[in-house]
Amino acid sequence: MIITKTPLRISFTGGGTDLPDYYLENGGAVVSSGINKYIFITVNKKFDNKIRVSYSKTEIVNEVEELHHELAKECLKLVGIKGGIEITSISDIPSGTGLGSSSTFTVGLLNALYTYVGYRPSAKELAEQACHIEIDVLKHPIGKQDQYAAAYGGTNYFSFNPDGTVTRKKIYLDDAGARKMRQKLVMFYTGMRRSADEVLTEQKKNTSSKLETLAFMKNQADCMYTELITNGFNESFGKALHEGWLKKQSLASGISNGAINELYEKAMESGAAGGKLLGAGGGGFLLFYCDEQYQDALEAAIGLRRMDFHVSQSGSRVVFIA
Repeated sequence: MIITKTPLRISFTGGGTDLPDYYLENGGAVVSSGINKYIFITVNKKFDNKIRVSYSKTEIVNEVEELHHELAKECLKLVGIKGGIEITSISDIPSGTGLGSSSTFTVGLLNALYTYVGYRPSAKELAEQACHIEIDVLKHPIGKQDQYAAAYGGTNYFSFNPDGTVTRKKIYLDDAGARKMRQKLVMFYTGMRRSADEVLTEQKKNTSSKLETLAFMKNQADCMYTELITNGFNESFGKALHEGWLKKQSLASGISNGAINELYEKAMESGAAGGKLLGAGGGGFLLFYCDEQYQDALEAAIGLRRMDFHVSQSGSRVVFIA
Protein backbone atom coordinates (compact mmCIF):
# COMPACT_ATOMS: atom_id res chain seq x y z
CA MET A 1 0.00 0.00 0.00
CA ILE A 2 1.17 3.51 -0.89
CA ILE A 3 -0.27 6.74 0.55
CA THR A 4 0.66 10.19 -0.72
CA LYS A 5 -0.12 13.56 0.86
CA THR A 6 -0.25 16.55 -1.51
CA PRO A 7 -1.01 20.17 -0.53
CA LEU A 8 -3.69 22.39 -1.97
CA ARG A 9 -2.59 25.93 -2.75
CA ILE A 10 -3.44 29.60 -2.46
CA SER A 11 -2.34 31.91 -5.25
CA PHE A 12 -1.57 35.51 -4.33
CA THR A 13 -0.93 37.20 -7.66
CA GLY A 14 -0.19 36.53 -11.31
CA GLY A 15 -3.06 34.11 -11.97
CA GLY A 16 -3.91 34.08 -15.67
CA THR A 17 -0.34 34.70 -16.81
CA ASP A 18 0.31 30.96 -16.41
CA LEU A 19 -2.05 30.20 -19.30
CA PRO A 20 -0.14 29.21 -22.45
CA ASP A 21 -2.11 31.73 -24.51
CA TYR A 22 -0.23 34.42 -22.57
CA TYR A 23 3.11 33.05 -21.37
CA LEU A 24 4.16 31.52 -24.71
CA GLU A 25 4.32 35.07 -26.09
CA ASN A 26 5.03 37.18 -23.03
CA GLY A 27 6.19 34.99 -20.19
CA GLY A 28 4.17 34.69 -16.99
CA ALA A 29 4.72 34.67 -13.23
CA VAL A 30 2.83 33.87 -10.03
CA VAL A 31 3.48 33.93 -6.31
CA SER A 32 1.69 31.19 -4.38
CA SER A 33 1.86 28.94 -1.32
CA GLY A 34 1.01 25.35 -0.64
CA ILE A 35 -1.14 25.11 2.48
CA ASN A 36 -1.81 22.53 5.20
CA LYS A 37 -4.96 21.25 3.51
CA TYR A 38 -4.31 18.09 1.56
CA ILE A 39 -5.48 15.43 -0.83
CA PHE A 40 -4.53 11.91 0.25
CA ILE A 41 -4.21 9.19 -2.38
CA THR A 42 -4.07 5.51 -1.49
CA VAL A 43 -2.87 2.93 -4.00
CA ASN A 44 -3.01 -0.78 -3.22
CA LYS A 45 -2.65 -4.04 -5.13
CA LYS A 46 -6.02 -5.58 -5.95
CA PHE A 47 -6.65 -9.29 -5.43
CA ASP A 48 -7.90 -9.74 -9.00
CA ASN A 49 -6.80 -7.95 -12.18
CA LYS A 50 -9.57 -5.36 -12.16
CA ILE A 51 -9.23 -1.64 -11.49
CA ARG A 52 -11.10 -0.02 -8.64
CA VAL A 53 -11.15 3.78 -8.32
CA SER A 54 -13.02 5.31 -5.39
CA TYR A 55 -13.68 9.06 -5.13
CA SER A 56 -17.15 10.62 -4.81
CA LYS A 57 -18.16 7.55 -6.82
CA THR A 58 -16.70 4.08 -7.04
CA GLU A 59 -15.75 2.52 -10.36
CA ILE A 60 -14.75 -1.11 -10.86
CA VAL A 61 -13.66 -1.87 -14.43
CA ASN A 62 -11.69 -4.47 -16.37
CA GLU A 63 -9.66 -2.08 -18.52
CA VAL A 64 -8.13 1.36 -17.98
CA GLU A 65 -10.02 2.79 -20.96
CA GLU A 66 -13.34 1.95 -19.29
CA LEU A 67 -12.75 4.45 -16.47
CA HIS A 68 -14.91 7.56 -16.41
CA HIS A 69 -12.51 9.40 -14.10
CA GLU A 70 -10.34 10.95 -16.80
CA LEU A 71 -7.47 12.02 -14.55
CA ALA A 72 -7.14 8.55 -13.03
CA LYS A 73 -7.36 7.00 -16.49
CA GLU A 74 -4.59 9.15 -17.95
CA CYS A 75 -2.33 8.74 -14.92
CA LEU A 76 -2.60 4.95 -15.12
CA LYS A 77 -1.87 5.05 -18.85
CA LEU A 78 1.15 7.30 -18.40
CA VAL A 79 2.69 5.14 -15.68
CA GLY A 80 1.84 1.97 -17.62
CA ILE A 81 -0.39 0.19 -15.11
CA LYS A 82 -3.06 -1.92 -16.83
CA GLY A 83 -4.88 -3.59 -13.94
CA GLY A 84 -4.83 -5.23 -10.53
CA ILE A 85 -4.93 -1.96 -8.60
CA GLU A 86 -7.17 -0.03 -6.19
CA ILE A 87 -7.09 3.77 -5.91
CA THR A 88 -8.89 5.87 -3.30
CA SER A 89 -8.78 9.62 -2.67
CA ILE A 90 -9.70 11.75 0.34
CA SER A 91 -9.60 15.55 0.35
CA ASP A 92 -9.60 17.97 3.28
CA ILE A 93 -11.50 20.51 1.14
CA PRO A 94 -14.23 20.00 -1.51
CA SER A 95 -13.35 20.38 -5.17
CA GLY A 96 -14.43 23.50 -7.06
CA THR A 97 -13.36 25.88 -4.29
CA GLY A 98 -10.39 27.61 -5.91
CA LEU A 99 -7.54 25.75 -4.21
CA GLY A 100 -6.28 23.77 -7.21
CA SER A 101 -7.79 20.42 -6.25
CA SER A 102 -7.74 18.80 -9.72
CA SER A 103 -4.03 19.42 -10.18
CA THR A 104 -3.30 18.40 -6.59
CA PHE A 105 -5.13 15.13 -7.22
CA THR A 106 -3.16 14.53 -10.42
CA VAL A 107 0.21 15.24 -8.81
CA GLY A 108 -0.59 13.08 -5.79
CA LEU A 109 -1.85 10.18 -7.89
CA LEU A 110 1.18 10.23 -10.17
CA ASN A 111 3.44 10.23 -7.11
CA ALA A 112 1.60 7.22 -5.66
CA LEU A 113 1.53 5.25 -8.92
CA TYR A 114 5.19 5.81 -9.70
CA THR A 115 6.13 4.78 -6.17
CA TYR A 116 3.95 1.69 -6.59
CA VAL A 117 6.00 0.59 -9.61
CA GLY A 118 9.30 1.35 -7.89
CA TYR A 119 10.19 4.81 -9.21
CA ARG A 120 10.46 7.98 -7.11
CA PRO A 121 9.89 11.05 -9.32
CA SER A 122 11.17 14.53 -8.54
CA ALA A 123 8.84 17.46 -7.89
CA LYS A 124 9.73 18.83 -11.32
CA GLU A 125 8.80 15.55 -13.01
CA LEU A 126 5.49 15.36 -11.14
CA ALA A 127 4.56 18.93 -12.09
CA GLU A 128 5.56 18.54 -15.74
CA GLN A 129 3.68 15.27 -16.17
CA ALA A 130 0.57 16.58 -14.40
CA CYS A 131 0.62 19.58 -16.77
CA HIS A 132 1.00 17.23 -19.73
CA ILE A 133 -2.05 15.19 -18.68
CA GLU A 134 -4.32 18.11 -17.84
CA ILE A 135 -3.32 20.57 -20.57
CA ASP A 136 -1.91 18.54 -23.48
CA VAL A 137 -3.88 15.30 -23.24
CA LEU A 138 -7.20 16.33 -21.70
CA LYS A 139 -7.17 19.88 -23.14
CA HIS A 140 -8.39 21.50 -19.94
CA PRO A 141 -8.32 25.32 -20.31
CA ILE A 142 -5.99 25.75 -17.34
CA GLY A 143 -2.51 27.04 -16.61
CA LYS A 144 0.54 25.51 -14.98
CA GLN A 145 0.65 27.12 -11.56
CA ASP A 146 -1.44 24.60 -9.60
CA GLN A 147 0.61 21.56 -10.58
CA TYR A 148 3.88 23.20 -9.57
CA ALA A 149 2.49 24.53 -6.28
CA ALA A 150 1.26 21.03 -5.38
CA ALA A 151 4.50 19.32 -6.35
CA TYR A 152 6.86 21.71 -4.53
CA GLY A 153 4.90 23.10 -1.55
CA GLY A 154 6.11 26.13 0.39
CA THR A 155 5.88 29.73 -0.80
CA ASN A 156 7.28 30.21 -4.29
CA TYR A 157 7.73 32.50 -7.23
CA PHE A 158 7.13 30.56 -10.46
CA SER A 159 7.98 32.06 -13.84
CA PHE A 160 6.43 30.52 -16.95
CA ASN A 161 8.82 30.98 -19.82
CA PRO A 162 8.01 31.41 -23.56
CA ASP A 163 9.90 28.17 -24.32
CA GLY A 164 7.46 26.24 -22.11
CA THR A 165 9.84 25.73 -19.18
CA VAL A 166 9.07 26.78 -15.62
CA THR A 167 11.52 28.38 -13.20
CA ARG A 168 10.95 28.08 -9.46
CA LYS A 169 12.38 30.43 -6.86
CA LYS A 170 11.55 29.43 -3.30
CA ILE A 171 10.65 32.32 -1.01
CA TYR A 172 12.18 31.99 2.42
CA LEU A 173 10.64 34.05 5.22
CA ASP A 174 12.28 34.38 8.62
CA ASP A 175 10.39 33.24 11.70
CA ALA A 176 8.87 36.68 12.27
CA GLY A 177 7.72 36.95 8.66
CA ALA A 178 6.22 33.47 8.64
CA ARG A 179 4.43 34.18 11.91
CA LYS A 180 3.08 37.46 10.57
CA MET A 181 1.80 35.74 7.40
CA ARG A 182 0.02 33.15 9.50
CA GLN A 183 -1.51 35.79 11.78
CA LYS A 184 -2.65 38.32 9.20
CA LEU A 185 -3.97 36.18 6.35
CA VAL A 186 -7.53 34.98 6.94
CA MET A 187 -9.64 32.79 4.68
CA PHE A 188 -13.40 32.34 4.48
CA TYR A 189 -15.54 29.84 2.58
CA THR A 190 -18.24 31.50 0.49
CA GLY A 191 -20.29 28.31 0.23
CA MET A 192 -20.26 28.64 -3.56
CA ARG A 193 -18.69 25.87 -5.64
CA ARG A 194 -18.03 25.94 -9.36
CA SER A 195 -16.03 24.44 -12.22
CA ALA A 196 -13.17 26.68 -13.31
CA ASP A 197 -13.35 25.55 -16.94
CA GLU A 198 -16.06 27.97 -18.06
CA VAL A 199 -14.35 31.02 -16.54
CA LEU A 200 -10.93 29.99 -17.84
CA THR A 201 -12.26 29.28 -21.34
CA GLU A 202 -13.59 32.83 -21.53
CA GLN A 203 -10.37 34.17 -20.05
CA LYS A 204 -8.31 32.37 -22.69
CA LYS A 205 -10.47 33.86 -25.44
CA ASN A 206 -10.00 37.32 -23.95
CA THR A 207 -6.20 37.08 -23.72
CA SER A 208 -5.37 39.20 -26.76
CA SER A 209 -7.63 42.02 -25.55
CA LYS A 210 -6.34 41.91 -21.94
CA LEU A 211 -2.59 42.09 -22.52
CA GLU A 212 -2.18 45.28 -20.50
CA THR A 213 -3.99 43.79 -17.50
CA LEU A 214 -2.04 40.54 -17.68
CA ALA A 215 1.24 42.47 -17.97
CA PHE A 216 0.27 44.33 -14.79
CA MET A 217 -0.38 41.04 -12.99
CA LYS A 218 2.92 39.53 -14.14
CA ASN A 219 4.77 42.65 -13.00
CA GLN A 220 2.90 42.51 -9.69
CA ALA A 221 4.16 38.95 -9.15
CA ASP A 222 7.71 40.13 -9.88
CA CYS A 223 7.33 43.01 -7.40
CA MET A 224 5.75 40.82 -4.71
CA TYR A 225 8.63 38.36 -4.98
CA THR A 226 11.18 41.16 -4.66
CA GLU A 227 9.34 42.69 -1.69
CA LEU A 228 9.07 39.38 0.15
CA ILE A 229 12.73 38.45 -0.22
CA THR A 230 13.93 42.01 0.48
CA ASN A 231 11.62 43.36 3.18
CA GLY A 232 9.68 40.30 4.26
CA PHE A 233 5.94 39.98 4.74
CA ASN A 234 4.39 43.37 5.54
CA GLU A 235 1.34 45.58 4.96
CA SER A 236 2.24 46.12 1.29
CA PHE A 237 1.09 42.52 0.74
CA GLY A 238 -2.52 43.49 1.52
CA LYS A 239 -2.39 46.43 -0.88
CA ALA A 240 -1.05 44.16 -3.62
CA LEU A 241 -3.87 41.65 -3.08
CA HIS A 242 -6.44 44.43 -3.41
CA GLU A 243 -4.93 45.94 -6.56
CA GLY A 244 -4.58 42.51 -8.17
CA TRP A 245 -8.18 41.57 -7.36
CA LEU A 246 -9.53 44.75 -8.95
CA LYS A 247 -7.54 44.03 -12.11
CA LYS A 248 -8.37 40.32 -12.23
CA GLN A 249 -12.13 40.91 -12.36
CA SER A 250 -11.80 42.43 -15.83
CA LEU A 251 -10.32 39.25 -17.34
CA ALA A 252 -13.66 37.36 -17.61
CA SER A 253 -17.29 37.97 -16.71
CA GLY A 254 -17.62 35.00 -14.32
CA ILE A 255 -14.70 35.83 -12.02
CA SER A 256 -16.89 37.71 -9.57
CA ASN A 257 -20.58 38.43 -8.98
CA GLY A 258 -22.79 40.69 -6.89
CA ALA A 259 -22.74 38.48 -3.81
CA ILE A 260 -18.95 38.15 -3.80
CA ASN A 261 -18.47 41.87 -4.39
CA GLU A 262 -20.77 42.66 -1.46
CA LEU A 263 -18.82 40.32 0.82
CA TYR A 264 -15.56 41.88 -0.29
CA GLU A 265 -16.80 45.41 0.36
CA LYS A 266 -17.97 44.44 3.85
CA ALA A 267 -14.57 42.96 4.61
CA MET A 268 -12.77 46.09 3.46
CA GLU A 269 -15.08 48.28 5.52
CA SER A 270 -14.37 46.09 8.56
CA GLY A 271 -10.62 46.56 8.46
CA ALA A 272 -9.16 44.31 5.76
CA ALA A 273 -6.25 45.92 3.88
CA GLY A 274 -6.91 43.85 0.78
CA GLY A 275 -7.96 40.46 -0.46
CA LYS A 276 -9.10 38.34 -3.36
CA LEU A 277 -11.22 35.41 -4.37
CA LEU A 278 -9.00 32.37 -4.77
CA GLY A 279 -8.86 30.37 -7.98
CA ALA A 280 -10.43 31.14 -11.33
CA GLY A 281 -13.45 32.86 -9.76
CA GLY A 282 -17.16 32.43 -9.23
CA GLY A 283 -16.97 30.91 -5.76
CA GLY A 284 -14.75 29.09 -3.31
CA PHE A 285 -12.65 30.93 -0.72
CA LEU A 286 -12.05 34.60 -0.03
CA LEU A 287 -8.59 35.48 1.29
CA PHE A 288 -7.84 38.73 3.16
CA TYR A 289 -4.90 40.50 4.70
CA CYS A 290 -6.25 41.87 7.98
CA ASP A 291 -4.59 43.03 11.19
CA GLU A 292 -5.50 40.91 14.19
CA GLN A 293 -7.52 43.60 15.99
CA TYR A 294 -10.01 43.79 13.09
CA GLN A 295 -10.43 40.09 12.34
CA ASP A 296 -13.35 39.41 14.67
CA ALA A 297 -15.26 42.37 13.23
CA LEU A 298 -14.49 41.21 9.70
CA GLU A 299 -15.72 37.68 10.45
CA ALA A 300 -18.93 39.03 12.00
CA ALA A 301 -19.55 41.40 9.09
CA ILE A 302 -19.34 38.81 6.33
CA GLY A 303 -20.86 35.93 8.30
CA LEU A 304 -18.87 33.19 6.60
CA ARG A 305 -17.07 30.13 7.93
CA ARG A 306 -13.43 30.87 8.62
CA MET A 307 -10.82 28.28 7.75
CA ASP A 308 -7.55 28.36 9.67
CA PHE A 309 -4.49 27.44 7.65
CA HIS A 310 -0.75 27.87 7.37
CA VAL A 311 1.87 27.33 4.70
CA SER A 312 2.86 23.72 4.10
CA GLN A 313 6.59 23.62 3.44
CA SER A 314 6.43 20.14 1.88
CA GLY A 315 5.08 19.37 -1.55
CA SER A 316 3.64 16.03 -2.63
CA ARG A 317 5.22 13.27 -0.60
CA VAL A 318 4.84 9.60 0.18
CA VAL A 319 3.77 9.26 3.80
CA PHE A 320 3.19 5.50 3.99
CA ILE A 321 4.58 2.41 2.28
CA ALA A 322 3.75 -1.13 3.32
